[in-house]
Amino acid sequence: MHTRNLSDWTHDHVFDTGNAVAERGTRVVMGITATMMVVEIAAGWWFNSMALLADGWHMSSHAVAIGLSALAYAAARRFAKDPRFAFGTWKIEILGGFASAIFLLGVAAMMAASSVARIISPQAIQYQEAIVIAILGLAVNVVCALILGKAHHHSHDHGHDHQDHHHDHHHDLNLKSAYLHVIADAATSVLAIIALFGGWLRGWSWLDPLMGIVGAVLITIWAKGLIAETGKILLDREMDHPVVDEIRDAVETGAGDTRIADLHVWRVGKQSYACAITLVTHDATLTPNGVRERLSAHEEIVHSTIEIHRCPADDSATCRPA
Repeated sequence: MHTRNLSDWTHDHVFDTGNAVAERGTRVVMGITATMMVVEIAAGWWFNSMALLADGWHMSSHAVAIGLSALAYAAARRFAKDPRFAFGTWKIEILGGFASAIFLLGVAAMMAASSVARIISPQAIQYQEAIVIAILGLAVNVVCALILGKAHHHSHDHGHDHQDHHHDHHHDLNLKSAYLHVIADAATSVLAIIALFGGWLRGWSWLDPLMGIVGAVLITIWAKGLIAETGKILLDREMDHPVVDEIRDAVETGAGDTRIADLHVWRVGKQSYACAITLVTHDATLTPNGVRERLSAHEEIVHSTIEIHRCPADDSATCRPA
């Protein structure tokens, strides 16, 4: 008779392997953004341009937020084997994305406040110098977007190679937050270029603060969406996900009177879920391992806790889930 050791019942709790390409890309983008921030602040001081100074300090918030995303990747990787994290460290990345989205809201608020101040108290702008730096800033943002976009496609393709049957796209939300910062900066650069050309060629000085307000509204909308996505995962609001119905079908279909009395599902990785199930049944042969075998067809379910309540053969009333 084979005797199992404790090691036969234990398993690894690293449910997400991270995104090395995204981590490298985020670090590169952070360095590029910080460098451009210094250039804009120095140019604003040299040309006595408040517009460039404001954009430089605005870019500093993006550099901090993107750096936060890079730090989240590093922390998740460093503590991946730490047993104190019951379900792995993937949510460190989600927390980084959530914090980055809050930074985006702060950027939008600063842009709106500065734009309103410019409407109330207009200031002279050195249009030609500001246009050159704004175009350079846009070029830098395009390069950064391409770097992060490549990392996104790498992660997306890798995920679908393994689990094509999923019902949604498992985005790397930490990468998405960094990408949104770059896109937001690129959008404000485009709006700034339009405003600067309008002011330079047509004398429309009011266009600059107006575009600032438009940019703030766009960034607020993007940040709100990212906060909703990351907040849902941080709060384990997953019971409306299709995987919940898949679990019910796998456990109850063809299982006689076995029914799920209680079910909890939460995400532990971009493509990984854990669940806790309480079953009621008359079936004396049903075991937790048997239930896990039924769930094994769904590779995204990587951890399960199963509790089985046996009902007396002559008692059907107490065996019926509420």
